[in-house]
Amino acid sequence: MGMTFAEKVLAKAAGLPEVEPGQIVTVKPDHLLTHDNTAAIIGKIEGDLEKYGVVNEELPIIVLDHVVPAANEKTATGHARVREFAAKHDLSNFYDVGTGVCHQVVVEKGHALPGRVLVGSDSHTCSYGAVNAFSTGIDRTEAAALLLTGETWFRVPPTVKVTLRKKLQPPVSAKDVILTIIGDISAGGATYQAVEFHGSVDTLSSLSVEDRFTISNMGIEMGAKIAVFPCDEVTDEYLKSLGVSRDDYEPVWADPDAEYAGELYYDLSAIEPAVAFPHKVDNVKEVKDVEGLEFQQALLGTCTNGRASDLRAAAAILEGKKVAPSVRLLVLPASRAVLSEVLEDGTLEKLVDAGALVLPVGCGPCLGAHQGVLAPGERCLSTANRNFKGRMGCKEAEIYLASPQTVAASALSGRLTDPRRVA
Repeated sequence: MGMTFAEKVLAKAAGLPEVEPGQIVTVKPDHLLTHDNTAAIIGKIEGDLEKYGVVNEELPIIVLDHVVPAANEKTATGHARVREFAAKHDLSNFYDVGTGVCHQVVVEKGHALPGRVLVGSDSHTCSYGAVNAFSTGIDRTEAAALLLTGETWFRVPPTVKVTLRKKLQPPVSAKDVILTIIGDISAGGATYQAVEFHGSVDTLSSLSVEDRFTISNMGIEMGAKIAVFPCDEVTDEYLKSLGVSRDDYEPVWADPDAEYAGELYYDLSAIEPAVAFPHKVDNVKEVKDVEGLEFQQALLGTCTNGRASDLRAAAAILEGKKVAPSVRLLVLPASRAVLSEVLEDGTLEKLVDAGALVLPVGCGPCLGAHQGVLAPGERCLSTANRNFKGRMGCKEAEIYLASPQTVAASALSGRLTDPRRVA
């Protein structure tokens, strides 16, 4: 019997010929991601760090991104402590405020590569499945132990195979795909399972790495341990554009006779623009059925939809038009590199001319930590990945999740709008 992607990667990482679902294996991840929470993590092991140091200076990737620039003395003190830690231990993969959202930075800097194992003290570490990496979130205590030992354990997950067919019909997007899937199987429908995305060469080649990033990023919103795509020509070309040599990675994919816990099939040409209603990501409806809902804030960005292609898609709809006076449109490019790209090609100018307010690259409003906090009774239409109660800083506010195209189209009137009406 063949092995799934997760089984192959974990078997190799554990030095075993094969593994099976449910088996416990010990592995040494290629990288550990932490962000602003690094201060809390190292606080757990101060004495041990002083005595033993970091097990491997190449292991940690630290990105300050959640509250940037620092909003108060407590945050500024935490950032200063992280900078001191990175300097003291000569960590080569430290990225200070303004570099970007951690998940975007990890991929942009070439740390997430096909076949590699990455873990992070952030649940959306699953994003790197977009480039054929085994990547998943862990808690802070586990991250602290990893800094000292370089090892962690996994229970080999069973795998769900998702086969995609045909192609999306713009302005329907990858965000609509993943919202549709989560709405179908529920927020816990893939709990502690690996999710593999399959399809023909034509179908998969129609999805850019940025599209795949959006889909993999929200794997955790259906409970998945990982959400992964195969490495193909699209992946190779993307990594080449980052300056990564083809000799630097070894792709891994499932065997044709691998055994799956379940299989799902989606016709991309039949996917409709979707929106997740409060306060659960799986409370998904088709936009055409709920048009007209008023909202006061719109958010374009985050690690889910803050890349250049996302901002271009929104700008194409907003160009030459104005956002409704009742709407605050916030734009957060996912990284400095993305910001530079949309500055150079005129995308950002189009968004600003339409009435957008550009915020620092980072996480900020997504988790209600910094800027863009909602008032009681307000609604936000967001391209983020979570709409939990209180997520954007106010328990009496509501968050709706949608694609950049839907957010842009809706911002023109201040009411939820099917982007096919204005695209």
